[in-house]
Amino acid sequence: MTINYSQKYRPHLHFAPKKNWMNDPNGLVYFEGEYHLFFQYNPEDSIWGPMHWGHAVSKDMIKWTELDIALYPDELGNIFSGSAVVDWNNTTGFFPNKPGLVLIFTHHLDGSEEIPPKQSQSLAFSHDNGRTWTKYQGNPVLEHENKSDFRDPKVFWHKETDKWVMVLATGQTISIYSSQNLIDWKFESEFGDNIGVHDGVWECPDLFQLKVENSEETKWVLFVSVGDNPQFEAGSRTQYFIGSFDGSKFTADDESYNWLDFGKDNYAGVSFSDIPKEDGRRIYLGWMSNWQYANQVPTEGWRSQMTLPRELSLRKNGEIYKVIQKPVKELDSYFSYKENIQNVIGIGDGWKEYKINKSYLELVLNIERLNATRFGIILHHTEEHFTKITFDSTENTVVLDRKSSGVIDFSESFSYRQAVKIGNVNNIQLHVVIDSSSIELFVNEGEYALTSLIYPDKPCEYISIFAVDGKIKISNSHVSTPFKQEQAKCTV
Repeated sequence: MTINYSQKYRPHLHFAPKKNWMNDPNGLVYFEGEYHLFFQYNPEDSIWGPMHWGHAVSKDMIKWTELDIALYPDELGNIFSGSAVVDWNNTTGFFPNKPGLVLIFTHHLDGSEEIPPKQSQSLAFSHDNGRTWTKYQGNPVLEHENKSDFRDPKVFWHKETDKWVMVLATGQTISIYSSQNLIDWKFESEFGDNIGVHDGVWECPDLFQLKVENSEETKWVLFVSVGDNPQFEAGSRTQYFIGSFDGSKFTADDESYNWLDFGKDNYAGVSFSDIPKEDGRRIYLGWMSNWQYANQVPTEGWRSQMTLPRELSLRKNGEIYKVIQKPVKELDSYFSYKENIQNVIGIGDGWKEYKINKSYLELVLNIERLNATRFGIILHHTEEHFTKITFDSTENTVVLDRKSSGVIDFSESFSYRQAVKIGNVNNIQLHVVIDSSSIELFVNEGEYALTSLIYPDKPCEYISIFAVDGKIKISNSHVSTPFKQEQAKCTV
């Protein structure tokens, strides 16, 4: 089955299943020249249902080839989220001849009125680069007597203590386990009491080191996704903590936490395992949706897509550390034509338009606020549909407004305000990637991210740049599109 890009809303730059339902990315791993993406998958319908693991591979994390289903439900339950690693040194005994891939995943067994649901951790392995999988005969390898929320194992090799480490979502905490062989697990510690946001169930943890920009310093970062709670407007989202890890215990530097994304549609993301040392990047991928409306978005025959893969780093400002997100460099090759936007000065109480009319595009703007109170861009998908991105100097905020972006009537919460308060709006670096049904917004070299689904009739016919009550200056800026055509050229 080939991908039909003429399907309404189907993305060009983002992974989406050929058909049916997808949610959390699972088992992100690099091995022998391929990036592997596994994902929560319902092959029977385009809404959430019996969970399998779908599977796709890529050479560049942008163009993916969907493979056969990797994991099917069995007598231990459905296949919930988890991770993948390369067993380089045959710690499991599964690979006597050469290294191979191991999946570590949650089995979920539905309960009844008398019996609570059961979640346990299991293994599967492959000797043929992930094309076929064998479940370990001794599954499950990790259970808990009384925790019903006991899921989403993210596993990595901790070289300092020479062992595997697992971070596991356990209700309102993250539990840490260790193992020499991925089979026999020992409890180490628990994190989460009296820290962080507990509005919803904790899910999909990830623990890794990041380098601080322009230094040799490194810190440990813990990602924790927070599930939807109908009492709160935000829906499902991801928080993170900065601290240290000694192989047994994660210790946060302080009681503060941060949000990874200030848009509505980035959840349950984790990072790739086994990126080669010579590459050295920490690359992250999220599920581009929100549990408030994930089952209702207006796609037909398929539902859900992933974010662009993003390179992560840390930036230190004073004593504050922030996770920085930037689209991976592999994205650049998908934009073959660049039109410069230079020296647009004195827009004042008006706007300038740039015609686009492409399936996807990238916009990079460097904006200096001279004296405007508000300024920004309007993405005109069609004459009727538009998305507005506004910088407000009185509140020092960036707001993404999709109330008029296209189809929004499937959920009241879809039109809620998406905003983040930033230091100031006097000098803004803005990086926007627009696809058929999404906008990914990166502000100030990746310091803030807003990820947002949209459902217009077309991705973008033209762009307006505007300023209110004053002027702005734009320099060293451009719009990039897949290829050059006359209608792609910017006009004023």
